[in-house]
Amino acid sequence: MPTFTQTPASLPAVSVIVCSWNEHLHLLELLPLLDQQAYPTFEVIVVDDRSTDGTYDFLLTEAKALPNVRFIRIEETPEHLSPKKYALTLGIKSARHEVLLLTDADCRPQSTEWIHDMAVELSDDKDIVLGFSPYFVSRSLLNQLIGYETLITATNYLSFALYGMPYMGVGRNLMYRKKLFFEHKGFASHTNVLGGDDDLFINEVATAQNTAICLNPSTFVYSFPKRDWKAWFWQKKRHLSVSQYYKPESKLSLGILSGSQLLFWLLALVLLPLVWGSTLQYVLLGLWLLRLTAHWVVVGKINKRLNQTIAPLTIPWWDVCLTLYYAIMGLQQLLPKRQKMRWR
Repeated sequence: MPTFTQTPASLPAVSVIVCSWNEHLHLLELLPLLDQQAYPTFEVIVVDDRSTDGTYDFLLTEAKALPNVRFIRIEETPEHLSPKKYALTLGIKSARHEVLLLTDADCRPQSTEWIHDMAVELSDDKDIVLGFSPYFVSRSLLNQLIGYETLITATNYLSFALYGMPYMGVGRNLMYRKKLFFEHKGFASHTNVLGGDDDLFINEVATAQNTAICLNPSTFVYSFPKRDWKAWFWQKKRHLSVSQYYKPESKLSLGILSGSQLLFWLLALVLLPLVWGSTLQYVLLGLWLLRLTAHWVVVGKINKRLNQTIAPLTIPWWDVCLTLYYAIMGLQQLLPKRQKMRWR
């Protein structure tokens, strides 16, 4: 992807917004990294949402040494509103600059050029920049699965955006103009939905004309993944529950993608054994190997382009695991739901 060049005088002023709920230890590491960004004009706004872990005292005292950082304290959240969306809305309203760059407290930009290289992708007709936010890599089975699922999710939303059908962004690394937020009345259409402060908003406002993507490795923002299966399961269940509010065309496209993957492995497990020994076995086996090889090659190249967050030789194995994940989560979506307002 080409990178647009802008002179320092033409670069827009940027407000970086971090919403925090009991993230004292993460803010200790993150805020100095943000304060040291090599960018002409920017501010960092920390929205402290009722934290009880010492975050407020830290922001009152030690954070004063960071000249680009300021904070907002929330003492009470209105009932029946998503706490994260309420916090983010307050942060956006208080932003002094027109361009907003969002991240989370448990994220870590990998370069002092993060703000700059995201901002240069904006132009007169671009109001949104979708970034990539992988997870830190470890050797645990859960971490590897999270890494692969994150890679496939990024492949989908970045590719759809390039094709002219942007449908989501990731709030750990997302830039858009403040006027876009207020023109669409912020999160008004889904205020009471627990999640969706990133993907539902982008699904509503993004178009082929106003959306750009940034694949510069200097803008990759790494995050800490869940460490136990139960926490990750509930996180993904919440994420998937939000997708029911996507536009119909987005739900159809994503349904075709996940459905084709399920049918592909169903072909291997069910149809191939039924026709084994006949001439038809070679046709089905050929089609199965063709898709397997194409998927391996394409995802392998994307994985390399996105800093190789997973081992290339393991792609087929993780594709099987992701298929099981789709099947389990699909069944979960059919069960009755009780939505409880929580931060994460």
